[in-house]
Amino acid sequence: MRLRGVEALVAGEAAGAQHVPTDRPDFDAWVAARGPALLRLAHLLAGNATDAEDVVQDALSRALPRWDRITRADDVDAYVRRMVVNANTSWWRKFRRRESPAAYVDSGETVRGPGDGLEHDERERLWAACRALPEAQRTAVVLRYHEQLEYDEIAALTGVREGTVRSRVSRGIAVLRTELDDVRGGDDE
Repeated sequence: MRLRGVEALVAGEAAGAQHVPTDRPDFDAWVAARGPALLRLAHLLAGNATDAEDVVQDALSRALPRWDRITRADDVDAYVRRMVVNANTSWWRKFRRRESPAAYVDSGETVRGPGDGLEHDERERLWAACRALPEAQRTAVVLRYHEQLEYDEIAALTGVREGTVRSRVSRGIAVLRTELDDVRGGDDE
């Protein structure tokens, strides 16, 4: 006679079968909890919401079949965050070969909405300057200042030396400062 459900579990324990407790996170529960943070990271790395969704979907579709192995890692969040960074790099390389982006075309029309104003303009300028950074610098700056990771964590995540990470962050911030000072007209003096 076949036992099902709880009866099988009780029968197995009664027969001496060992039940190994697991504190590993369930994939669906983990994605529900950490998915929005991964999406925000991917959005900052990719530059737009559509590509960010594709990057996260790609990373999670690769994580699912390996989930048992991933949950044995010291830090599941860092492991999957690395997968998102790698997926973004792969997407960037793949589409860089196919697309040749055109310069931004400004139609001259500005449609103001609620919440638009000086703060909105500053955010737009900062976001445009971030998108103009090379992918490696943008990744380092986003991981350092948005994800608030330390340099050694970024180095482990991106697979480069800590000195390289420091250089990329420093150069990226220098470019952002220059871009934002040029837009402001250097009136901070």
